[in-house]
Amino acid sequence: MGKYNELAKKIVENVGGEGNINSLTHCITRLRFKLKDESKANDDILKNMDGVVTVMKSGGQYQVVIGNHVPDVYADVIEVAHLSGESEEAPSDGNIFNRLIDILSGCFQPFLGALAAAGMVKGVNALFVFLKLYTDTSGNYTMLNGIGDAIFYFMPVILGYTAAKKFRLNPMVGIVIGAALCYPSVQGGALQAAYEAGAGAGAAAPFSLLGLPAYETFLGIPWVGASYTSSVVPIIFIVAFAAQIQKIAKKVIPAVVQTFLVPFFVLLIALPIGFLIIGPIISMLTDLLSSGFSALMNFSPALYGIILGFFWQVLVIFGLHWSVIPLAIMQLTQDGASQVLVASFGASFAQTAVVIAMYFKLKDKKLKALCPPAIISGIFGVTEPAIYGITLPKKKPFIFSMIGAAAAGFYMMSSGVISYVMGGLGIFGVVNFIDKAGDASGMMKSFIGIAIAGLIGFLLTFFFWKDDAVEEEVKAVSDSKISVNKEIVATPIQGTIAPLATSKDAAFAQGALGKGVLIHPTKGEVVAPFDGTVMTLFPTKHAIGLISDNGLELLIHIGLDTVQLDGKYFEAFVQQNDTVKKGQVLVRFDIDAIQKAGYNVETPIIVTNAGDYLDILESQNKTIGAGEELITALV
Repeated sequence: MGKYNELAKKIVENVGGEGNINSLTHCITRLRFKLKDESKANDDILKNMDGVVTVMKSGGQYQVVIGNHVPDVYADVIEVAHLSGESEEAPSDGNIFNRLIDILSGCFQPFLGALAAAGMVKGVNALFVFLKLYTDTSGNYTMLNGIGDAIFYFMPVILGYTAAKKFRLNPMVGIVIGAALCYPSVQGGALQAAYEAGAGAGAAAPFSLLGLPAYETFLGIPWVGASYTSSVVPIIFIVAFAAQIQKIAKKVIPAVVQTFLVPFFVLLIALPIGFLIIGPIISMLTDLLSSGFSALMNFSPALYGIILGFFWQVLVIFGLHWSVIPLAIMQLTQDGASQVLVASFGASFAQTAVVIAMYFKLKDKKLKALCPPAIISGIFGVTEPAIYGITLPKKKPFIFSMIGAAAAGFYMMSSGVISYVMGGLGIFGVVNFIDKAGDASGMMKSFIGIAIAGLIGFLLTFFFWKDDAVEEEVKAVSDSKISVNKEIVATPIQGTIAPLATSKDAAFAQGALGKGVLIHPTKGEVVAPFDGTVMTLFPTKHAIGLISDNGLELLIHIGLDTVQLDGKYFEAFVQQNDTVKKGQVLVRFDIDAIQKAGYNVETPIIVTNAGDYLDILESQNKTIGAGEELITALV
């Protein structure tokens, strides 16, 4: 429970109880309820409640105005009212790469702790085998390996649940989709074995699709088998597709039978398409990468080392590293040695070193707490906790780890290091480079490769990465009331000025959220009115909260009820927790398009912590241009 638990209980009780709530979202200042019966809500009690500014009713929504801390209150209301909270999830914005990172990290974040624990179990097991405390055929090894390997083997099941939450699919349906992908008889090897049992070992596939062998059909369509256990990409794509089917199904299927008919049609449509289309596409990508890596290695081992070392972690993220592993197995089987995977050896150490450097620079205590187990897992060669939970969401550290891995890959391939077995991971993988005659020179070179990868990853991160997250102490800046004679707020928007009391929104007009002015924009651009930090940027980009370096908190709310546009006609150039300089462009918006859509563009500019100041003085000008003084806060 959060610190607003008691307030949340009172709000839920006075909007008619959890049974009266159809849905709940929030914007920059308000809880936006959709109630079954608004007459059950106690308006007067809510308006006079400590922690509630006022109550508004607009657009079919029952709005409880809270203030800038509405996200924290929202989280507690969700818990108290036993709501899913999924309606608050907003589509990720930015370019395709950023969206992809958002999806991947969103799918992996919920089970990072379990993932780190599993990696540590696998590492301990490998250590005990290396120290010859028991063999890899003993019951001890088998049990610990099962414990550590389960989360990886059944990855589609776990991702089926988390991806379903991300894409707003019924989570139980997501689990079933993941379980279906792990079902033994649908794996590619099982389909091939079943066919060869009748047609004879080594019999050619009777069908093909997109040039890939198919040993079975579904409704007459060739079914190309693939191995889905431990995979990542197929389940995410299938769940995303299934979510769209669910959305359509809910529109056409009567509510009384949706409980079982919607999942029925989702499974019946999404999984066959997943097996028949998504699986073959992933297989094609794997085959293309295999051919590319073979050609590159024949051309230049050193260049191959740089490229594979650099991209290895990216391949692991998408499950496409399986395009390289079969080549190594083939070489080891035929020649007793292989160089195919040598270039990837330094990746886990570069990743681990980056996390070590981040540990010293992170401000987020929760994220910092994830570093030690991720470091331990990384030393043992399991880097998923570090990648998905720490470095990938921060982007730049992940790239630094790729550079360190590329340097190690170049060294090891140029030095002619050869792998003789496919043995342990991480630090225990150094024994892979000892040949059958006992020559350990390759192992010695692998230690140099570890040093190169780790040193480059650590130094790049330590000296060239800065955590942009705002320290928890930032809020204390406003609480401490730093002594300055006055705080000047330049206008963030050009236009004509009107008293805040003339706003068509009662909450703003009554000054319930603070003191300020109203601007009717003549230019669709918001700029930073001072040097400071972005405290809040709502996903719909219609409102932004700033805190100056001296502690003044400012709310800029572009238009009225423009949250309903869901970000359309708005473009943000900053993110939450970004540091900004006066005059820097924060948001652009299309005035004409917003007005044509039926929305008022009047923009309240409000000092939300006005009580911290002796007085708030507004500009007396009728119009205001770029850089001109709009508000003066006296201390």
